[in-house]
Amino acid sequence: MKLRLSGKIIASFSLIIIFSFISFGVNLKLSSDVNRNTEYLTKSEAIIRNSAKIHKIILEMQSNFRGYLLTENKSFLDPYYSSIKDLGGIVDEQRKLISDSPAQITRFNEIQKLHNQWLVYANDLIQAKFKQINPKVISSEYEVLFEEKLRKEFGKKMTDEISKKFKEFDKTEYRVRKARREKLNESIAIAKRVTMLLAIITISVGVISAFYITHIIINRIKSMVSLADNISKGQFEAIKDTEKDELSQLSDSLNIMSEKLKKSFSELDNYAYVVSHDLKVPLRGIYNLVHWMEEDYGSEFSPEVHKYLDKLKGRVERMESLINGLLEYSKIGRTSQPLEEVNVNELLADIVDSIVPGDFEVRVSNKMPVIFTEKLRIQQVFSNLISNAVKYKGNKPGIITIISKEIPDGVEFTVEDNGVGISPEYHNKIFGLFQTLREKHEVESTGIGLSIVKKIIEDKKGNIRVVSNEGEGAAFIFTWPAIKVGFPI
Repeated sequence: MKLRLSGKIIASFSLIIIFSFISFGVNLKLSSDVNRNTEYLTKSEAIIRNSAKIHKIILEMQSNFRGYLLTENKSFLDPYYSSIKDLGGIVDEQRKLISDSPAQITRFNEIQKLHNQWLVYANDLIQAKFKQINPKVISSEYEVLFEEKLRKEFGKKMTDEISKKFKEFDKTEYRVRKARREKLNESIAIAKRVTMLLAIITISVGVISAFYITHIIINRIKSMVSLADNISKGQFEAIKDTEKDELSQLSDSLNIMSEKLKKSFSELDNYAYVVSHDLKVPLRGIYNLVHWMEEDYGSEFSPEVHKYLDKLKGRVERMESLINGLLEYSKIGRTSQPLEEVNVNELLADIVDSIVPGDFEVRVSNKMPVIFTEKLRIQQVFSNLISNAVKYKGNKPGIITIISKEIPDGVEFTVEDNGVGISPEYHNKIFGLFQTLREKHEVESTGIGLSIVKKIIEDKKGNIRVVSNEGEGAAFIFTWPAIKVGFPI
């Protein structure tokens, strides 16, 4: 079962959202690991700090104890007893911190046990010192303690053992801290790598999905635009679309429109042919009748009758030209001509030979290009413009100048004459159907030539304008887009 376009878009976005949620979940887990390892490291550092504090307090107690024994100065006892009070809170805090480490609890208990033994030893000596009535006479109790404990360095041995236990405790905790720091660094590195990987995957999925959807839409829209463009050129085709989704409705509509237009234009061509044929038949009959009358009764006609008959033939010819012009005008944009290489110099030479009288001077720039285009269309443009220059030459010897200039998208041509010119107020009007200046200049014209020129040029995405004043000639400047532009060597 094929997904509709909306289904593909929803599926693509759903895939991106799923990867985003996966990325969020993994990052949350990795962040939790990093936070946990950070807490472990922070706790380990707190344990080391507390161990240093406890050891320092014990050393200060031992120092104050020795100071009192040596000097019997009771001022040493104040910090001694104060340290005992301070030690209680720190010990409790340390026990909470190491509660999840049985090995460290065991070591800390050994330290505390040794310290308690030392406190008993120290307090006994202090109390014995207190009980001496005469400071100069050593009491028997103090003497016994001195001989059995102090002289045998009992306190020093316990102090050294406490320091040794602290070193073991700290060494173990340093190893734990190092392991936890490495674990933290590892978890941070993993978090970075995984986050980067998931970000790359999510972005890749998003880009691929966007490219896939865009590719589908653009390709199908391009085919529809191409069909519409072909329809505008009179090529009535159809596009194959098997997707059966939202865009299929548009392609189906274009196909239906193409088919209907094909039928309509076919009917229009047939109608135009029939109408032109039906109109031309009586015109030819009139023309032949006049011709026969001239042959059979020409000698009997007065000059004035001959003048009227010539004028009648001219009107018939003009009417036939008008019918042909209308047929040609209706075909522009509906039929395409083959593209071919056109040497404009040679094309103009053929046109000049066929329609320009011998009393005209035609000046063609020697830099006319070779272009790849529809030969018939550009021939029609030049033929109409040159014919127009011939018709409206006025009383002066006729001069027609044709020049070209290369532009980014093709060529700009100028067809200039020295004829009667056109007043600026008529510059736009002359390109309309059946618009001529014959009322002023008595020149036979269908009024459709410049309309054909403008329609051909605009169908080619070019433009045309006129530069002229009455009595000063006219210059028709038009652009002609070309696939390839070159100049003959």
